[in-house]
Amino acid sequence: MPVIECVSDVRAQVGEGAVWDDRANVLWWVDIPRGHIHTLDPVSGQETHHDVGEPVGCLAVRESGGLVLATRSGFWFYDPDTGDKSQISDPEADRPMNRFNDGATDAQGRFWAGTMRDGGSDAPEGAFYRLDPDLTVTFWRDNIYTTNGLAFSPDGTRMYFSDSHPAVRTIWACLYDTETGTPGTPEVFFDTNAVAGRPDGGTVDAEGCYWQAGVSGWQVYRLSSEGEVLMTIDMPVEKPTKPMFGGPDLDILFVTSLNGGLTEGSHQPDAGGLFAITSLGVRGIPQTRFAG
Repeated sequence: MPVIECVSDVRAQVGEGAVWDDRANVLWWVDIPRGHIHTLDPVSGQETHHDVGEPVGCLAVRESGGLVLATRSGFWFYDPDTGDKSQISDPEADRPMNRFNDGATDAQGRFWAGTMRDGGSDAPEGAFYRLDPDLTVTFWRDNIYTTNGLAFSPDGTRMYFSDSHPAVRTIWACLYDTETGTPGTPEVFFDTNAVAGRPDGGTVDAEGCYWQAGVSGWQVYRLSSEGEVLMTIDMPVEKPTKPMFGGPDLDILFVTSLNGGLTEGSHQPDAGGLFAITSLGVRGIPQTRFAG
């Protein structure tokens, strides 16, 4: 039986972007609109907080040290020890109302991230981009409302992504060319109209199953590689946002959440907190570092 505990009561406006650092043994995650980056050492309970000065959608740990960020103003390198930032590229400088949202690294250390209209939009104004280790930025796909759900299968040959918009709420999967970093033709992997929650952040486990945070549905789902619901976990918050396996044995499922737009009168004092789910009997996979 899964055990759920709120391990960081930060009351994030939009907690997101969880990434496990298997060398430092800490979890990184962000509060998007506040531009905050948080870490948690689950063994000692020690936490750190960093303010990057603008909304930050997601991050990856760099092989050479520090972080790579996807923010409102594009891709940046960031040194959490000094606070130094250096911009890599702003692929949507012509779209000042957009910001980056969800992201993930592929098995070769390329960083993928998607954009969206800040605050949401009635038009599909988001797009996905790939940041290569040589710092080349490649546009892949647009016509997305809320880019989300980026994750890769354990062998790196399958890519997942989603659109959280209530009119879409779909997860897609496609073959992924690991040599070139090129996705194939997407096919519908899972239509979340079949469950309570819309698709938000995602990750995969060591058995190749995809985990989806069911935002607005009070649930987290484990889906087989064929798109079958294998497990449904009821959460103490309405809007879980991003699952990520971590801990020394990669057997803790951390889940971020948000504290905004909640159903009036609902009792969820831990909304916006970071949760740890244990006793799952499932392990995750190490997260590849950005190679640039």
